[in-house]
Amino acid sequence: MSILEKDILTKKATREAFGDEIVRLGKKNKNIYVVDIDIGKSCKTTEFAKQLPNQHVNVGIAEQNGAGVAAGLATTGKIPFVSTYAVFGSLRMAEQIRQEICYPNLNVKIACSHGGLTPANDGASHQSIEDMGVLRTIPNMTVVMGADYYSTKKLVEQAAEIHGPVYLRFTRDAVPIIYDEKEEFTIGKAKQVKDGEDLAIIANGDTVYLALEAVKALEKEGISVKLLDMHTIKPLDREAVVDCLKVGKIITVEDHNILNGLGSAVCEVVAEEGKGIVRRIGVQDKFGQSAPYEKLLELNGITIENIVKTAKEIL
Repeated sequence: MSILEKDILTKKATREAFGDEIVRLGKKNKNIYVVDIDIGKSCKTTEFAKQLPNQHVNVGIAEQNGAGVAAGLATTGKIPFVSTYAVFGSLRMAEQIRQEICYPNLNVKIACSHGGLTPANDGASHQSIEDMGVLRTIPNMTVVMGADYYSTKKLVEQAAEIHGPVYLRFTRDAVPIIYDEKEEFTIGKAKQVKDGEDLAIIANGDTVYLALEAVKALEKEGISVKLLDMHTIKPLDREAVVDCLKVGKIITVEDHNILNGLGSAVCEVVAEEGKGIVRRIGVQDKFGQSAPYEKLLELNGITIENIVKTAKEIL
C-alpha cells in the first residue's frame, strides 16, 4: 500500500518519539546523556531519568547553563542531548550554542519540544516560530524536524550517530502518523513521498501531513504533484530541490516563519539556479496567539485548502 492510499487514523506527538527513542539509545550507548532544563515531563525525558539516572543531569530552570554543561560533557566524549522547549532552546541559549557548541563543533544535540504553533493554547510566548531560521544561520549546526512519530525516532537515532551540533525540533500536539515504522530516513537527504510532473510541494515537520492530503485532492483533479518531506533544512538537500526545478513550480509548506525557514532555504537554491517559481506557505511573519492549533494554522493559511488553492494559482 502506498502512502497515498493509507488511512491515517493514529496521532502522536513527535516529542513522544524522542522520549521513547532516547531511552533505547541510552541503554545501547552509555555515552548518551540527557541534560534536562527541569521540564522533563513536558519534554518526555522522565523515563530516561528513571531508567538511566547516571546518564541524566537536571540543571534546573537554567537553559544557558544547560548548554554549557552539555558542552563540557561533549569534551569528555559524551553525547549530550539538551532537552527544553524550542523557544528557549533556540533563543535563550543562542549565544552559548554559537560560542560554546558550534564554534568548537562539539557533539551536542539540542532536542526541543513545543516547536512551531503546536503549543497553541500556551500562547505566543511558547510558540517557537523562528527557531530553525535562527539556528540554521550558525556554522556547523544541523537542523532537523521529523514529520511524525516514526520518522522522528529514526532521525533522533541518526542525530546520535553523526558528529557535531544538531537541533532537533518536536511537536507538542499530536500529529498524524504517516510513515511505516520500517521507513528509513537520512539526515541531509529529503524523503520523496511521491513523484509528479506538474508541480512540486516541499514540506517540513507537522505540515507534511497537510501537504500529503493536498496532494491527494490535487491528484483527483488530474494534477500530478511531486512531494518531498524536507526533514532536514540544514544541510538542505540541494540536489532534491534542483530536481524539483524540472517541473519549475514549487510550493513550500512549514510551521515556521516564512522568513529564514524552509521556504527561504529553498528560495536560496532556486535563485542561485536562476530558474523556477516558489510560493511559500507558513507563519506570515507575525506572532501567534492563545488559540487551538488548527485555528492558528488556519490564520496563517497553513491548511490543505490553501495548499490546493496555491497550487492551482501557480499552475
